[in-house]
Amino acid sequence: MVKTSKVIIKFESVGSVEAVIDYSENPKTAEAVLSNLPLEGRVETWGEEIYFEVPLRLEPENSRVKVSRGEIAYWPEGNCICIFFGKTPISPSAEDIRAYSPVNVFGRITGNLDLLRKVKSGNRVIIDKV
Repeated sequence: MVKTSKVIIKFESVGSVEAVIDYSENPKTAEAVLSNLPLEGRVETWGEEIYFEVPLRLEPENSRVKVSRGEIAYWPEGNCICIFFGKTPISPSAEDIRAYSPVNVFGRITGNLDLLRKVKSGNRVIIDKV
């Protein structure tokens, strides 16, 4: 059985979405994120990706560039958490979503992805345990 933990991601002035941290692909990243919650920052956007810097310095762990809609990852190059909800500027198509550079996927949104379209750069974001 795969270990998972529920979290909530709250966006200032927009609302919140539920998500799950999944240990199956990148257990060290998942554990580091979970043990450092709550994490907060200021949102930046890049196409249909939300990312924000966090005070974690993690190494690449089974990193990949191709991601799926709703996946949550840690970006070692930028020390950021990334939430992918659609096409980024380097994605060949809406079905072929690409991160800027390799990321450690550690979770996925289980709530309403459409809410993420309302999030703007500069909004405060907090990830916390449910």
